[in-house]
Amino acid sequence: MRIIAGDATSPQAKGPKIIAHVCNDLGGWGKGFVLAISRRWPQPEAEYRAWHRARSKNDFGLGAVQLVQVRPDVWVANMVGQRGMRTGSGGPPIRYDALERCLGALAGHAEALGASVHMPRIGCGLAGGKWSRVEPLITEALCARGVDVTVYDFA
Repeated sequence: MRIIAGDATSPQAKGPKIIAHVCNDLGGWGKGFVLAISRRWPQPEAEYRAWHRARSKNDFGLGAVQLVQVRPDVWVANMVGQRGMRTGSGGPPIRYDALERCLGALAGHAEALGASVHMPRIGCGLAGGKWSRVEPLITEALCARGVDVTVYDFA
């Protein structure tokens, strides 16, 4: 895993790339990193909202991953890893167990596509997670399986 300054919506690598980020389980899309994604491509938001609307007939829920192709060599992984959008009695919205399941599924997608994975410090913004808990999950799920991961700190 490498951590660099830059924009995760503009991945710095050759070959197939997956941009991964954490979504909530309420179908809400409108704050944080998703805004940067939507400014670049409309499809991830549209497909996330459609996935949520049809949730009674699909796998939408904590731990699920939706891969959306936005260019011939770029996909966005909508990963449902947070319960709701606000910190409350249950703590911050991040659900580390759901994120761990998402990352396992993401690793399978990356292997199948021969893709590297690019992300901001997922789960650590609006979701309220701690990088000290997220980083080992990424290392275990992705790096240990030989997937190249780049984390971007927005400059």
